[in-house]
Amino acid sequence: MPPITELTRIEPVYLGRLEKQGIFTTGILLEVSETPTRRQYLADHVGATINEVGTWRDEGLMLNLASFGSDEHQLMIQAGIEGLRDILDLDLDGFRARIAKASAELGTDPPDDLRLEGWWDQARTLEDE
Repeated sequence: MPPITELTRIEPVYLGRLEKQGIFTTGILLEVSETPTRRQYLADHVGATINEVGTWRDEGLMLNLASFGSDEHQLMIQAGIEGLRDILDLDLDGFRARIAKASAELGTDPPDDLRLEGWWDQARTLEDE
């Protein structure tokens, strides 16, 4: 599970507050923000809004996709994909195209189709999260 410091959509002031709550990884963040009630509870305890917690959760879900690491996170950022919702907003061909363009801009090889399809499918599985 990636550390919460990998989340790019979280303001630094909240990192210390989350750590005081025992939230050090995106996996723990996802667990403690699993339901709307839990998201509100967390927001209240760290001085954030429920929308901010939802944004952190969205990015955390993306970071926890299978075969996903910091290089893939950078690729997604380059592609303008900041979280799971951004993946869900794209059809598979659109997702492939965005990733291919971002890979070209970064001068890297794009992930193979199996990984891309896996991420896209996982995003749909997690859609109700």
